[in-house]
Amino acid sequence: MLPCTFLGMHMEIQLHKNARTTPATRKELQQSNLSERKLAEKYNISRPTAKKWKNRDSVNDKSHRPHKIQSSLSEIQEAIVITIRTTLLLPLDDLLAITREFILPDLSRSALDRCLRRHGVSNLRSLQPKEDKEPTPKKSFKDYEPGFVHIDVKYLPQMPDEKQRKYLFVAIDRASRWVYLEILKDKSARSAKGFLNRLIKKAPFKITKTLTDNGKEFTDRFCATGERKPTGEHLFDKACKEHGIEHRLIKPRTPQTNGMVERFNGRIADVLKSTTFFTSGHLKTTLQQYERIYNQHVPQRNLGHISPIQALKDWQEKRPNLFVKLVYNLPGLDIYGKRYIG
Repeated sequence: MLPCTFLGMHMEIQLHKNARTTPATRKELQQSNLSERKLAEKYNISRPTAKKWKNRDSVNDKSHRPHKIQSSLSEIQEAIVITIRTTLLLPLDDLLAITREFILPDLSRSALDRCLRRHGVSNLRSLQPKEDKEPTPKKSFKDYEPGFVHIDVKYLPQMPDEKQRKYLFVAIDRASRWVYLEILKDKSARSAKGFLNRLIKKAPFKITKTLTDNGKEFTDRFCATGERKPTGEHLFDKACKEHGIEHRLIKPRTPQTNGMVERFNGRIADVLKSTTFFTSGHLKTTLQQYERIYNQHVPQRNLGHISPIQALKDWQEKRPNLFVKLVYNLPGLDIYGKRYIG
């Protein structure tokens, strides 16, 4: 930056060290009515230089940095990486592990960091949603064993090939963050009961407790006369009792109590916003793939930066009596698990 005074003004000028013209000369070129040829002869410069400054509004040199920075990732690959970053809110090292596994095996950590900085998503804390602080629980989540499952329902957008919108039922284990989800046509008590029965068959551990909100699909706590004690005759309560499961309800108007599954639903909402779906089948496949990646690949900070499946494998090694089936990585994913954890 060089200070320069001309035409009665003092300003900071960005002047290249090899510049053939001064700011005053450039101003004269811009204000002159002479042709580019005559200007070149008068100021002893080339015609392209005369043309350049005659057509500019500023007397400053432009930046000499390249307009396009070389990147290891293609534009499409960068878009995928940014979507993963903003959707899953992964730390840099966790994002690097997934990017190397699925997108570009030879990507360096510094190249990934530059990519995040270019797109303005390098600060993970600024991407995280601001949430109300949850009341201090009587027991830390880390003290719970697999089997305490949070369940919730989320509206899905209506697809072009559907006559009405459907609903996403989500279950997440408190101890391991293992997730199971289904798309159902309604959120009736019958649908909730069916979801629970299929969840029990799918879960590798024994389900001992469920936590839900007070929706009619889960409880008869609220009726025409107001709040009451659940009768135990609701279909979901009966299904819980049949399998020896304790059904807990959150306090009315306190959705943050079920915040774990609410936060996962927030991630699902980000997936829905960032993807254009043309059919219900496309939506279903995408959500199933997200469930698979989340359980098998996404390291969780609250789990010590391991995936839900690895957390379940660790629990099974310590407490096999909590499980009803073997926990395993899906085909083709064991190499990733060993490489990341080891």
